Amino acid sequence: MAVSNKDLSGVLARGQSAGHSHDENELRVAGFWIFLSTDMILFACLFATYLVLRGNTDAGPTPQQIFDVRGFTEETFILLTSSFTCGLATHAMHEGRRGGLITWLSITALLGLSFVGLEVSEFVHDVGVGATMQRSAFLSAFFTLVGTHGLHVSIGILWMISIMYQILKRGINATTARKLTIVGLYWHFLDVVWVFLFTVVYLMGVM
Repeated sequence: MAVSNKDLSGVLARGQSAGHSHDENELRVAGFWIFLSTDMILFACLFATYLVLRGNTDAGPTPQQIFDVRGFTEETFILLTSSFTCGLATHAMHEGRRGGLITWLSITALLGLSFVGLEVSEFVHDVGVGATMQRSAFLSAFFTLVGTHGLHVSIGILWMISIMYQILKRGINATTARKLTIVGLYWHFLDVVWVFLFTVVYLMGVM
């Protein structure tokens, strides 16, 4: 059967469009990795600053006095659990189950909110006992490091809510799948950073 020039042009246009979309997705993912690299540098600098300043308490509150083992253990359990549920959301996406994806991503966001709530409560308690950011170099470094991580978690939660809205509106397609993959990588990155926070800041602080 003969193929008209019009049909051939349409096929080529669709192929070029698909190729362009694929290249654009790859470019956006590469751009995210660059962003993540700069974030790694940011946290590395904050960790280094904290390690240098953690002993400078200026006769004020020390880590042993303000760190609550139960509190930061609960935060760790919640955030690591959210990493698992985020993985389940990605798995549901690969299987094309929109309902499962939304369910697991919603649970992940709720766990993230619980984590942020506990962190805010910790900060409020610290300020209540006089451990303010201005009190000592140690506290300035502590609030900056932990607060920066908490801010990243909050951004991640808003990001997830935005993606859930897009998936509910448009379904699972190449664009929403890419966005979910990227936010998943971002969330796992924050979990890794928290493991270092848990070890370097909290565990070493109470030992």
